[in-house]
Amino acid sequence: MAENIFTLLMLILLQAVLGLDNLLYISLESKNAPKEKQAFVRKTGILLAIVFRIGLLFLLIKVIGYFQDPIIHLPWEGIAEGHFNIHSLIVLGGGIFIVYMATKEIWHMVGVHEVDTDVEKHGKGSLARVVTMIVIMNIVFSFDSILSAMALTDVFWVMASAIIIGGLLMIWLADRVANFLQRNRMYEVLGLFILFIVGIMLLTEGGHLAHLKLFGGEITPMSKTTFYFVIGILVITDIVQGRYQKKLLAEQEKVKDKKPNNV
Repeated sequence: MAENIFTLLMLILLQAVLGLDNLLYISLESKNAPKEKQAFVRKTGILLAIVFRIGLLFLLIKVIGYFQDPIIHLPWEGIAEGHFNIHSLIVLGGGIFIVYMATKEIWHMVGVHEVDTDVEKHGKGSLARVVTMIVIMNIVFSFDSILSAMALTDVFWVMASAIIIGGLLMIWLADRVANFLQRNRMYEVLGLFILFIVGIMLLTEGGHLAHLKLFGGEITPMSKTTFYFVIGILVITDIVQGRYQKKLLAEQEKVKDKKPNNV
């Protein structure tokens, strides 16, 4: 029993660490719903994702072999070689979608002229669509954490409890992350670039799972250490740039104050 409790605590910690990028996606995706419904969308999406995660866990326990068996082969030696299974296709699909979404949102921000009008337009999406996207991407993000849990223990209630507790923690944190981004809109760009890197990480992971080789070069997965290092550099760069920009603005204000008024 003590061993199961320790494993449960380890899995909850794993869920928390691997759920950070998921929280960021949920916060940004929920903006597509009407403002008064965004908190409801986040909670509903995560609650449904918890149910589907447990279902996915039960399914993986029963048919894990089918998820690992190759179903698509790329035979072009020296150009594109690989053996895709269901697991690799799910991870690759999630990576492609996140890269697309992050790129589209970054491009959209570059073209925005009226920020207030943009916020209003952003919140007119279908509730069903937003909830569905949150659930789907939640499952994609959870795939590796479920497989990691299965590697640590074969006790179903321990894995299911970790999923439920991790999901409740996400519900508690989701509004806080979303509110922070809403109050500090300049960090949305940082968040989108982090999501872009998450997409790249999923693409490399999917390519590695498929043993994909392009022009003779094998695709190697981005490690979590590399991922968090890059994220740390992005955050530090954003902080330094923000402070430097404030300093420049302050200097410009001083210069304006020193100039004599034109008569």
